[in-house]
Amino acid sequence: MKSTRNRSRLADQGTKEMLPVIFSLAWPTMLEQLMQTAVQYMDTGMVGVLGTSATAAVGATSTVNWLIGSTVSAISIGFLAYISQSIGAGKKEQAKKASGQAVLTVVIVGIFFTILTMGLSRKVPVWMQVDPSIQKLASSYFLILYAPMLFRTANIIFGTVLRAVGDTKTPMQVGVAFNVINIVLNFFLIYSTRTVLIGGKELVIPGAGWGVQGAAAASAIAYTIGGIAITVKLWKHTDISPKGQSFLPDSAVLRPCLKVAVPNMFQRFATSLGYVAFASMINSLGETATAAHTIANTVESAFYIPGYGMQTAAATLAGNALGANDNKKLNSLAKAIVPLEVGLMVISGSLLFIFAPILIRLFSSDAQVIRLGSTVLRMVAVSEPFYGVPIVIEGMMQGVGKTVTPFIFNVAGMWGVRILGTFICIHLLGLGLVSAWGCMIGHNMLLFVLFTLHYFSGRWNPMNKTKVSFQYKICKK
Repeated sequence: MKSTRNRSRLADQGTKEMLPVIFSLAWPTMLEQLMQTAVQYMDTGMVGVLGTSATAAVGATSTVNWLIGSTVSAISIGFLAYISQSIGAGKKEQAKKASGQAVLTVVIVGIFFTILTMGLSRKVPVWMQVDPSIQKLASSYFLILYAPMLFRTANIIFGTVLRAVGDTKTPMQVGVAFNVINIVLNFFLIYSTRTVLIGGKELVIPGAGWGVQGAAAASAIAYTIGGIAITVKLWKHTDISPKGQSFLPDSAVLRPCLKVAVPNMFQRFATSLGYVAFASMINSLGETATAAHTIANTVESAFYIPGYGMQTAAATLAGNALGANDNKKLNSLAKAIVPLEVGLMVISGSLLFIFAPILIRLFSSDAQVIRLGSTVLRMVAVSEPFYGVPIVIEGMMQGVGKTVTPFIFNVAGMWGVRILGTFICIHLLGLGLVSAWGCMIGHNMLLFVLFTLHYFSGRWNPMNKTKVSFQYKICKK
C-alpha cells in the first residue's frame, strides 16, 4: 500500500514539474499565433471597410490558403519528430543533418507550390463557386498572395525546425515582425491618399489605393521579409544550424522524416480539401453567408490559440521523451497537458460565447451578417473544450511519430460527418449556414470521442508496446 502511494506521489510530482516546461514552450507559440490572428482581424476589418464584396473576395479562397499552408506544415512535422527525438537521445549531429535536409525540402516544395499556385490562380475562384461578379478580384488577390511561396515555405518549415529543439522564441520574434510589417503596409497600400485630423491638425496620409490587391501585396511583402529573417536566424543558430551540412538528398534522414510526414500530409491535404468543399458549398449560399462565414472563421481562430500553442509543446516534449526512452516523462506530459488544455479551452469557449456579437461587429455593420455570424459562433463556442482534447493528443502523437491513426480519424470526421452532412443539409434539405456549422460541430465531437478512446487505450505511446505485449503473454498463460 505504502509503495503504491509513493509511486502515485512521484507521478504527481513529475506531472507538476512538466507544467513550467510546457508553458515555457507554449507561450511564445501562443503569442505568435495571437499576433497572426490580430493581423487577420485587422486585414478583415480593413478590407471590410471596402464593402461586403471585398470581404467575400478575400474570404472566398481562404480555405485554399489553408490547403496549401497545412500541406507544407505537414511536411515539417516529419522534421519535428526526427529532430526532437534526436535531441532527446543526445544526437545533436544527427539533428543538424536533418536541418540540412530541411533546406533542400524548402527549395523543392517552395518552387513546386509557386508554379502550382501561379498556374491555378484564375481557376481557383471558379472551382470555389465564387460569385461571378467578384471572381476576377478573388483571382488577383490569390495570385499576389502566393507569389512569394518559397519564402512562405521557409517560414513554416524552418520555424518548425527551431521549435523541434525547444526554441519557440525565435519563430515568435520573426512572426511578430512579419505581422507588424503587414499591418503597416496594409495601412498604406489598401487605401487611397487621405487627410486625417490628429490633435486638431490636418495630416495627409499617402496611400496606393489598391484595395483588396493592396491587402494581398502587403502580406506578400511581409511573407518575403519573414522568410528571409527565419532563414538567417536558422543559419546562425548554435544548436541546429544547417551550415556545413550536405544539401543533397540523404535517405537515412529523409526516410524516417517522410514516414511521419506522408500520413500527416495526406491527412492535412484531405481535411483541407474538405475545408475547400465545405467553403464552396457555403459560397453557393450567397454573399451574406460567405461574409458571415469568413468573419466567424476569423473570430474563432483567436480562440483556438491555447489549443495549438499547447500542441506545439506537446509534440516537442513527446519527441524528446521518446528519444530519451523516458516513458515516465512521456506519461507525466500527458497527465499534465490534457487537463490543462481542457481548462484553457473552457475559458476561451466561454469568452467566445459571451462576446460573439461584439466581435462580429468589429468586421461588419451589416445586420444580417452580424446576426448570422453571432449565431454560428455561439454554437461552436460550446464545443471548444471538446475540440481541445484531440488537438493536444494529436500533438503528442506527432512528436512520437504516430501519424497514421490521426490521418484516419481526421479524414473520417471531415468527409463522413462535415462534408456529407453539409451536402445533405444545403443541397438536399435546402438549409443554410447554421446547419453547415452544426455539421462542423458534429465533426469536432467525433474527433473528441475517437482521440479520447485512443488515448485511454495507451496505443498512442510506442513505449507501451513492450508492456502490452508482456501483459498479453501473461494473460494467455
